[in-house]
Amino acid sequence: MAHTDLDQTAKTILIENDQGGYTIPTKGLYPYQWNWDSVFVALGFAEFDQDRAWREIEMLFQGQWRDGMVPHILFRKDDPSYFPGPSVWGTDGGPIPSSGHSQPPVAASIILDLVKSDRTGKGLERAATLLPQLMAWHRWYLIYRDPKGKGVMAVIHPWESGRDNLPDWDEALRAVEVKDIAPYERKDTSHVDPAMRPHKEDYDRYLSIVAACRKVGWDPAKVAETCPFFVADPGITFIFLRANRDLLDLAERLGKAEEAAEIRGWIGLMKAGAETLWNADLKAHVAVDQRSGQMTDGISSASFLAPYAGLRDADTLGALQDHFDRIASKVRYMMPSYDPDHRCFEHLRYWRGPVWAMINYMIARGFAEAGDTARADRLRQDTAALIQTSGFAEYFSPETGAGAGGGSFSWTAAIWLTWASPTHAQQAA
Repeated sequence: MAHTDLDQTAKTILIENDQGGYTIPTKGLYPYQWNWDSVFVALGFAEFDQDRAWREIEMLFQGQWRDGMVPHILFRKDDPSYFPGPSVWGTDGGPIPSSGHSQPPVAASIILDLVKSDRTGKGLERAATLLPQLMAWHRWYLIYRDPKGKGVMAVIHPWESGRDNLPDWDEALRAVEVKDIAPYERKDTSHVDPAMRPHKEDYDRYLSIVAACRKVGWDPAKVAETCPFFVADPGITFIFLRANRDLLDLAERLGKAEEAAEIRGWIGLMKAGAETLWNADLKAHVAVDQRSGQMTDGISSASFLAPYAGLRDADTLGALQDHFDRIASKVRYMMPSYDPDHRCFEHLRYWRGPVWAMINYMIARGFAEAGDTARADRLRQDTAALIQTSGFAEYFSPETGAGAGGGSFSWTAAIWLTWASPTHAQQAA
């Protein structure tokens, strides 16, 4: 299909997945509003309707909890085609029924992008309205996902990371006792091939974590203290460090000196904290189980987000470039979500190997900002080739290019429109 036709198809996907101001990731498999999905979707809408892009993010923040958290799912309706729904979570933290934890906080970064590309004359005004909510969410992360002030962000559930069945969670997940869960029927495997989804034993533990957090009433301090799963995540940490840098830019544009000073403190803490995730043997940043102290032994796509976070010293960048080239020699399409040389790599099972368009976008942005335009362009070209070959799938095999997971996927369409499409590349040239 010609790229101009794909441009129109991508636009159509966003319009058809629009539920009246918020967008579902795809019909059937994911019938609700997901946190970071919505924020990336805003980038796609911004290519043809900037007001609608702002509305996407504003509707996400309608579900913000009283303590500042922005949940990973907003259950704006109870759809029986999805499990676990609102009754399983049992939360009461905000104005809209929701899940009980958050997701990667990309919102500040995308809001800054919307301000910079604004054609409406109202972008900075809309950002000003969102700034207090962004500050509250960022404070929530720092208080409840880094309670000891280490400068790294932990996740209390694999789902909070946005990368559900990543091999990095395996060991910590095995330590979770399966208990307090009722008999259940998964819905995801009725929509897609089970070989592309997490295993049942993973789901048992996912639901056991939810039960443990529900038992303490989703009190964020008690969750951080007692949750059986608490793992420092380079993905969340790097995305959050970048988001804080971009939030600082927003605060300065808005003349908010007090907020800017507070954010500078966060950035300093996190720059130092990120060093504790560096695995000297692997020469990459990895996850660290905060309960056991154990460091993981694999390189995930999140390891390549260090430059996106602003960590561009010669040692870090050089090591990542070497890893990039090694991995590129092993697979046809970059960037697999896990190292193909690792024993746990699976090219089609969700986050254990497949390529994700929005991760490629962030990694490429980091490389480009570090001056490595060649690797950044390789990622853009591979993302475009995957979509041209296999359509707007949820994710793709790095080996064959086959699309997997859900189809007509909103954030894949959005990343095409904002970055991967040759049309966009020609306009930017």
